[in-house]
Amino acid sequence: MAPLLDVDLLPFLLFLAGTGLMILEALAPGAHFIVIGIALFVAGLIGMLFSPLGTAPAMAIMVLGIGLATLWVYREFDFYGGKGTGKTSSSDDLHGARATVTQAVTATEGQVRVIEGGGFNPNYSARTEFGEIPEGTEVIVTDPGGGNVLNVAPTDREDDIDRELRRDRERRDRDSSVEPEGDNEDVEPA
Repeated sequence: MAPLLDVDLLPFLLFLAGTGLMILEALAPGAHFIVIGIALFVAGLIGMLFSPLGTAPAMAIMVLGIGLATLWVYREFDFYGGKGTGKTSSSDDLHGARATVTQAVTATEGQVRVIEGGGFNPNYSARTEFGEIPEGTEVIVTDPGGGNVLNVAPTDREDDIDRELRRDRERRDRDSSVEPEGDNEDVEPA
């Protein structure tokens, strides 16, 4: 009985399969097929160029080894940004983000650098309704604005709730520091 698959054809089939998977990866990016595609492509190419390595066990070992090496390179260098750092999915993600003023921010001009989650370029134009915010001040994004101009406020700004909490703390501190008047007469020990 004749073998179902000619052993000399195996490297060529792996080469074609790897090529096909890499083409699919180009059409639908997202690192779904790239690791196995490269492993099959390179193993098939080596098997075609060096026929003694074209046997099934050698091809299996090469696919496994090249696949592991490709996976390591893919993860180490993060070609597709798979770790999720340095990207935002929408401008709403910037709401509440902390930033540092890189150019004094006023009602008409200014620039900030978002500390975390600012996207590929974390530098944004900024505006404020709270007077001028000097360079180097830490701010919080109050309105991402849907574009590249953010509305920001200084993080040390006190709102109504903060003001009331501060007054309550001061009142309690004042009350606890005043000693109650009463029957604290000096009594000599007997």
